[in-house]
Amino acid sequence: MVQSYFRHGPTQAFGIVASPSSNSVYDGKLAYVPALEDVLVWDVKRGEMMAMWHETGHTAEVTCIARSPQPDTFAVGYADGSIRLWSASAQSPVATFNGHKKAVTAMAFDQTGVRLASGSQDTDLILWDVVGEAGLFRLRGHRDQITGIKFMSNDHSALPSKSTATSGGLILTSSKDTFIKIWDLATQHCIQTVVAHRAEVWTLDINEEQNLLFTGSNEGELKAWRIDKTVMEGGLRETDGGEVPKAVHFLATIPLSSQHRVSQVTFHPSLPYLAIQSHDRSVEIFRVRTEEEIRKKHTRRRKRAKEKESAKGKGKKAVDDLPEDGGNNEEIEIADLFTPYLIARATGKIRSFSFSAHEGTGKNGTQLFVALANNALEVYTIPPPQKSKEGLPQVARLHSVDLPGHRTDVRTLSLNSDDTLLASASNGTLKVWNMKTNACIRTLETGHAICSTFLPGDRHIAVGTKLGEILVYDVFSSTLIAEIKAHGGTVWSMHVRPDEQALVTGSADKEIKFWGIEWAQAQGEEGQRIRTLALTHTRTLKMTDDVLSVRYSPDGKLLAVALLDSTVKVFYQDSLKFFLSLYGHKLPVLSMDISNDSKLIVTSSADKNVKIWGLDFGDCHKSIFAHEESVMQVAFEKKGHYFWTVGKDKMLKYWDGDKFENIQKLSGHHGEVWALSVSNSGNFVVTGSHDKSIRVWEKLDEPLFLEEERERELETLYESGLADTLNREDLAIGSGAASGEGADGEQAQAEATGVSKQTTETLMAGERISEALDLADAERAIWAEYEKAKAGMPLEDQVRVQPPSQNPLLAAQDTQPEAWVLRVVESVQSTALQDALLVLPFGKVTSLIVYLNIWAEKGWNITLVSRIMFFLLKTHHHQIVANRVMRTTLAPLRKHLRAALVRQKQTIGYNLAALQFIRRETEAQHTAQFFEGEWNENTVLAKIAEGRKRKRVAI
Repeated sequence: MVQSYFRHGPTQAFGIVASPSSNSVYDGKLAYVPALEDVLVWDVKRGEMMAMWHETGHTAEVTCIARSPQPDTFAVGYADGSIRLWSASAQSPVATFNGHKKAVTAMAFDQTGVRLASGSQDTDLILWDVVGEAGLFRLRGHRDQITGIKFMSNDHSALPSKSTATSGGLILTSSKDTFIKIWDLATQHCIQTVVAHRAEVWTLDINEEQNLLFTGSNEGELKAWRIDKTVMEGGLRETDGGEVPKAVHFLATIPLSSQHRVSQVTFHPSLPYLAIQSHDRSVEIFRVRTEEEIRKKHTRRRKRAKEKESAKGKGKKAVDDLPEDGGNNEEIEIADLFTPYLIARATGKIRSFSFSAHEGTGKNGTQLFVALANNALEVYTIPPPQKSKEGLPQVARLHSVDLPGHRTDVRTLSLNSDDTLLASASNGTLKVWNMKTNACIRTLETGHAICSTFLPGDRHIAVGTKLGEILVYDVFSSTLIAEIKAHGGTVWSMHVRPDEQALVTGSADKEIKFWGIEWAQAQGEEGQRIRTLALTHTRTLKMTDDVLSVRYSPDGKLLAVALLDSTVKVFYQDSLKFFLSLYGHKLPVLSMDISNDSKLIVTSSADKNVKIWGLDFGDCHKSIFAHEESVMQVAFEKKGHYFWTVGKDKMLKYWDGDKFENIQKLSGHHGEVWALSVSNSGNFVVTGSHDKSIRVWEKLDEPLFLEEERERELETLYESGLADTLNREDLAIGSGAASGEGADGEQAQAEATGVSKQTTETLMAGERISEALDLADAERAIWAEYEKAKAGMPLEDQVRVQPPSQNPLLAAQDTQPEAWVLRVVESVQSTALQDALLVLPFGKVTSLIVYLNIWAEKGWNITLVSRIMFFLLKTHHHQIVANRVMRTTLAPLRKHLRAALVRQKQTIGYNLAALQFIRRETEAQHTAQFFEGEWNENTVLAKIAEGRKRKRVAI
């Protein structure tokens, strides 16, 4: 009989405030920040998490967040190259775009939020139609990761009238290849390439008037550029000298207080501020002066110069020679426009910052939101400029969100006896979590924690530190009750004896120390007696090498010790006499555990192997290559011989210690997994990682069979390999002369191409469409034969002929073959439809066109029919032209589709006319109400009369 196991699945990850993988967005109240594969919405004033944007099954890390001018819509880019449009109110993805092959690094919406531009590590720039949920085109030209994108409005008055409105405009992009490129979206070409810096360009931004561009580089330079809008609007035109005018011109280099990498440059959306982050922990604020302020400054400067000249007594003539125009003829320098104002210093390394998107007049100052790389958020107040000379204004910290997570890696985890509390410790903090709500209920300061455990009674927690201390905390009073200098080196491991009477610690000072757990009565503050816990040193066992792990057997008879020399020594617990030596690992054993029946011991090592030993004779039952990197921790379940391992390869694995088989692989962490704790009930397991997250993996009721699990893994591997093969650049471009292959044998890529990317989802969608076409074709063929057979029979025989039985699937759905195909096609996501159609062979394409003709004739979903038809004609143009059989299908399709489109056009025109009429009527009725304060009575009456006249004409 095949043995079945229970599957484990991930639940909500906690301990994350903001991960450093992406930028953050702030609107003055709510902060939208990345949290590994999710996006968290924080109310920074109250420090509460308002929402979590999570999509089940998607594990790629968030790498970029952009907010649309439509306030409810956000674009989130991920490490796998996908982009999801999220609705903030519904907290669910609206659309998914797949086009990039690597992580999305920059995104920007246009002024209306209709188009989205995205840049990636694959050096491509893709323009997406948000409304149509499709990729418009892909632009190639950069040679490295794109780091910044900005839309520029452009009227394109010189373009012909037939050009569509959505295709106009310009895009500025920066890249790590040191270039800035200007792309014309109407012609889909780069109109100017600027060598901006000698090092990587990390950021760019333009001011509200769109005449100044700022770029920051890896070498600490901030450069200002002038944008010639007349050149951009006029397009590429040669001058009389035969030269093409440049749209971007270098102005000056702005001096900064720091020479570190300029990682972000941002203009305030409404106030005259420019913020630059060029240091790990600070943001420099520049104030943008108006022309009037600069003129006044020049006037004061000249006045002081006059006074100095007069004081030096150089004569009246020297003073009178100075002009009296107040410096109006002086040219305004870029350094006069942008003057250093303040520096906001954060408490940690800054990952990104953001101004409030919706803010008032700024009378009380503006808010600067900062997302730190150490899993914290902060908000600072930038005070408005003061005319008084009392002193420079100071930046004040308003809010901070840091308690719900650790600042550094989670190094150790421990559960209490009833699995209700979880203690997690890192370098600096010890936190206690409620396992039911995943809420942090205690935060305590500690040293550099390495190991921890709950002490008997679940009231106290012992923490071993890197300095060799044992810190004992009282959970309920949140106090440190004991600080014991236990060892001369790092305390690597500690374990409570099964009878709960002693604690053993192992350290880098080559000593194992035993501590008695004693309870004592102490005097409380109000005179009451309090029962407190104390640790007393009882004995010491000296070893020949550093002690990395210590473990009691559950029966209390043995003590296992892992040493730096890659061996494990087993001693009798009571007499400390040597019992067994386990050797076989090539690198030190980092962790070990003993099964509940004290028969097996499992060891995990830095050599990536897990070994299972028998505790009776010390024989190695099995050596398993468990992880791709060092295996950091291993733990048995309380019942049976199943055990868990975690490693630096970011994986959690479940094993059968009797059959030596891997039951399940669980991925979810985005960093090395340091800590592991298995629940006493066996219902869940907890892991802690370098990504500062704590994840709970629960046991489900769903059975798991090893053969099915291996088959599923192979299928996933095959599908991902097939998708990668279809996405290969050489296949996408083509070969030979068709791809523009030069004499040197290198394929010349087109600057603008279509947007397509095959994924597992698109392959599955293509298969579903192909299966639906096969089913419908077979059903229609059977009925065609039936009708043909009936046509050759006398009328009295036709009545006796039984019709063929309908396909069971169509009968269950009570639908016709052509309606079934339409239902399957409609079920494919709009963003994945084109990629799914590319999977179809040409034979299936000809079959699909037949159904398109039927749908057009019946008027079913004309929008979808038109979209599919135009895409298929564009993609398979050469085959369709060469195939004469297609003419019999295309001729009626053209007739039916045109008729359906004319009906659609008439309906839309009728609705537009009705809406315009309603608007005119509303304006006529409310003219007096709206304009009474600005117009006199005669003007208002004339406006009302005009509205009534238009109404009569319309009727």
